[in-house]
This record gives sequence, structure tokens and C-alpha cells, in this order.
Amino acid sequence: METLKAYSLMLTIRFFEEAIERLFLEGRIMGTAHTCIGQEAVAVGVAAALEPRDAMTTTHRGHGHFLARGADAGRAMAELFGRETGYSHGRGGSQMMMDPSIGFYGANGITGGSIPFATGLGLDAQLKGSGRVTVCFFGDGASNQGVFHESLNIAALWKLPVLYVVENNGYAMSTSTSRGLANPHIADRAAAYGIPGVRVDGNDFFAVRDAVASLAADARDGNGPALLECTTYRLSGHSRGDPRVYRTREEEASAWQKDPILRLEAHLKSDGTLTDDAIAETRLAAHAHIDEVVHFAESSPLPKPASLTNDLFAS
Repeated sequence: METLKAYSLMLTIRFFEEAIERLFLEGRIMGTAHTCIGQEAVAVGVAAALEPRDAMTTTHRGHGHFLARGADAGRAMAELFGRETGYSHGRGGSQMMMDPSIGFYGANGITGGSIPFATGLGLDAQLKGSGRVTVCFFGDGASNQGVFHESLNIAALWKLPVLYVVENNGYAMSTSTSRGLANPHIADRAAAYGIPGVRVDGNDFFAVRDAVASLAADARDGNGPALLECTTYRLSGHSRGDPRVYRTREEEASAWQKDPILRLEAHLKSDGTLTDDAIAETRLAAHAHIDEVVHFAESSPLPKPASLTNDLFAS
């Protein structure tokens, strides 16, 4: 049942992200967003290994992580539409959604911005003895930020219960890892801080889930942080309107052959869990769910102008 739930959730994330790209093209939502098409197995694999008490922080490319953690897709979509029913009441948009009630402490528009925040959450958990593990998502580009090294150093010194998860999707915006990383294996950097560094296939749900389960258990037992590198591929552009001139269509076609959803479907078929007809039905149900999500978001009310200064630190 866990695998079927994971499969359904990966479909929900994929179709949610595809809907966003379509809605931008149609002019029905404004601003910008960064989709995680092709990276669904990382989000769902990580979430499957966590406990309800655990925490999660994410990046500008965080819709999938939020949904995997248990966010309501309708409210998340409503936020992109700028509606009152959104997680930030329509004020934050794609990169400013959070829900601490499900252990999701939000996205961040600053590259690497959530890394020190997650480290602070780890210190809070240690001081309170809560047994909570914090998972911090970031990308290959963010691994070159100074806060990455500063945070891992202090987390290692204090043995904080933080799991740093880098989604190495091959590109920091348009800069390939071959041009931006002297050593393309980011997990190797863990050795400098005396902590575990593990590299897994980020398109394999089971590999991600099992790695996180093991590393989170160690962190919960007081053994300190770890760095997990999930190798994957961003099948979409960096953000809306990205023509992807920095990579070839042949490279993308090859990456689509490693689609994590197709991979999980093949597994479910091979072990007799699902037939082709059942897969088609599951996909149709997921599409229908996202249609309902879009309808809810688009029909939700806009924030009242009089509420413009609500929830502000200063006005």
C-alpha cells in the first residue's frame, strides 16, 4: 500500500506542476514558478521515511516537497492564483508557502537560504530533546554557497539532527554541474566535516526512501547530521519562459527515458501490483484531482483590499 500511495502522490505532483506551466502559458496565473518535473521520487521518497514530528525546509522549487509532506493541493494552487484560500492568503505566491502544523517550514527564494534555517531548527530540536529530525532540501548550485559550508560545519560540531538533502538535477539555473562543480559528487564534501555522505539515484523512490530512513534514524539517535545527494534531472526549464538553450533536446530525450514515474510504474507492473489498465485509471484519477484543484483555486475569492496590511511586521 505504501508504494501505491507513493505512486499516486508522484502523479499528483507531476500533474500539479504540468498544470502550473499550462496556466502560465494561458495567462491565468501571474508571476513566476519553478517546477520540479522529473524530481518527484526525491520528494516522495524523503517524505515517506519521515515521522509526523519531523521538520522540512525547501527551496524556490518546493511545490513537490510541500505536497509530499501533506499539503492540500487546492490551497497550494490557490496561493499561485493569489487567492484568499491560499496558504499565504494570496500574498506569497509560489515561493512563500509553509504549514508548520505538518512540519513544513517553508520555501525560500534565496539560493541556499533554507540551509541555516534548517540548522537552527536542528538546534531547537536538540535543546528541547524533541527527537525531531529536520530535512533540508537544496540544489547543486546552493552547495557552492558559503552558508552550506558554515551550516554543515556547525551542525557537525554540535551533532545536530539535520539531514541535508541536495537534489543534484544537473543544472544551477543554466550552469551545468560540469562547469560549476570541481567535484561533481557533492556527497564527497561531507568528509570535510566528518559526517556521512551518501549518493543515491534520485529517480529511484525506494533508494531515496531507504537512505533517508537510515540516516534519519542515526540523526535521531544523536549521531549528528548527514549529507544525502540525490542525482536526478530537471525535465522542465528553470522557471517559466526558460527556452533551455543551454542543453540539447537529445539530452532531454535521454533524461525522459529515466522518468521516475515510468520507473515506478514498471516496478508496479513487474511485481503484479498494477496492470496497464490500473495504471491508466490511476493516471486519470490524478488528472481529475488536479482539474478539481484548479477549479477550487480559480473560483476562490481574491483577498479584500482592506486586508492588505494584515500579518505584516511593519506597515
